[in-house]
Amino acid sequence: MTHLDDSPAPAAGTPADTAGPGACCGLSRRGVLRGAAAVGAVGAAGVALAACSAGGGTAAASGPTTVGPTSDVPVGGGKVYKDDKVVVTQPTAGQFKAFSAVCTHAGCLVDGVSDGTIQCPCHGSRFKIADGSVANGPAASPLPSRTVTVKDGSLVVTV
Repeated sequence: MTHLDDSPAPAAGTPADTAGPGACCGLSRRGVLRGAAAVGAVGAAGVALAACSAGGGTAAASGPTTVGPTSDVPVGGGKVYKDDKVVVTQPTAGQFKAFSAVCTHAGCLVDGVSDGTIQCPCHGSRFKIADGSVANGPAASPLPSRTVTVKDGSLVVTV
């Protein structure tokens, strides 16, 4: 271990301002540097944890995910898979589409599919099931599309 300050600690009862060069408020330079190192380690750990979280605004790891059977998605409708933040639609028989379930207006999760649209409960935005385009604002941008395939009767979405 490298010593940063070899001066002895002030004796008990010695005022901090007379403890010697570099002493301030009862702290040695070594103590200040150790405290700074601890704060830096905590800060680095916080950044590492934030980078690993899937919270708002950060991109989740992408990859194929089986969300459910094709029978869950009605023709002319769709289903929201909240855990995967994806909505899968079936505009025509056998044609499946997938989109992000995060509304492009304010980041709310869409909550349903009916009457040919995907609905956001927060401000009333609606998106077309065929292509995710805006059917009714306030959203101005379409829902981002996702790749969906059918494998052994199950829907596999790249999220």
